[in-house]
Amino acid sequence: MCSLELIGMAISAGGALMQGVQDKQLSDYQAKAYEQQARAEAQSAAFEQSQERHKQDLLQAQARAQAGASGLGMAGSPAEVLVANARQGQMDLDAIEYGSRIRQNNLQDQAAISRFSGGQALTSSLFKAGSSFVNDLSGLYKPANAVKLGTNVFPLAPGEKLSTGGLS
Repeated sequence: MCSLELIGMAISAGGALMQGVQDKQLSDYQAKAYEQQARAEAQSAAFEQSQERHKQDLLQAQARAQAGASGLGMAGSPAEVLVANARQGQMDLDAIEYGSRIRQNNLQDQAAISRFSGGQALTSSLFKAGSSFVNDLSGLYKPANAVKLGTNVFPLAPGEKLSTGGLS
C-alpha cells in the first residue's frame, strides 16, 4: 500500500513539474513570436521608408520640372520650396522610423516579459511539486499504525498471550 502511495506522490510531483516546464516552453515560444514580430516591424518600416523616399524623389523631380517649364530659374523661391519640401520629407521618414522603433521596443519588452513569466512558472512548479511531495509524505505517517517500542508488531490471535520466548 505504501509503495502505491509513493508512486502517487511521485506522479503528483511530476505533474506539477511538467506543468511548469510546459508553461515555460509556451512562454519561450510566445517570446520568439514577439521577437519575430519585431523583426517584421523593422522590415516593414524599412520598406515604408523606401516607398516614402521614392515618392518624395518623384515629387521633387516634378517640382523642378514645373519650375523649369515655367521659365523660372532655380534660385530664390522655387529653390526654397524644394529645400522646405526635402526637409519635410526627411521629417516624414524620421517619423516612420521613430514609430517603428517604438513598436519594436514594445514587442521586445513583451518578449522579455513572456520569458520572465515562463521562468516564474517553472520556479513556481518546483515549489508546488516540493510542497505536494512533503504534504503527501507527511500524510503517510499514521500514529495508529506506528510501531511502539516494547510492543509486539504482530497482532495476537484472540485469547493468545504474549510469549517472551522462554525468558521469564
